[in-house]
Amino acid sequence: MWLIDQLAEQHIHAAQEKGELSNLPGEGKPLQLDDDSYIPSELRTGYRLLKNSGFLPPELELRREAIEINDLLKQLDPKDPSFPEQRNRLVLLECRLRQAVMSTDFLHSDYGAALHQRFEKK
Repeated sequence: MWLIDQLAEQHIHAAQEKGELSNLPGEGKPLQLDDDSYIPSELRTGYRLLKNSGFLPPELELRREAIEINDLLKQLDPKDPSFPEQRNRLVLLECRLRQAVMSTDFLHSDYGAALHQRFEKK
């Protein structure tokens, strides 16, 4: 366990003993965890701290923006005048993500899910 993880655990246990973590919103509910499997394990804690402080590494900011545009494109009619502009923006973001050596599979997951369902039926 990394030093920062140990310090965090110590602070959590101390706060629990003092009762500072009682009656908080969401207590007893499952956490909404982010998918950080693409981040090397030694960088996850640092990235999580930055994210919780409102900062994202440039690659993750690009990923977030790409997801937003992808969701927007799913809702837009292809005949909408802004569709080509948004599509081009998404293609540019995909190229930048690939240059940063990040997978863009998350943008094409619908196709992968459909293939998976198709093969499961057979």
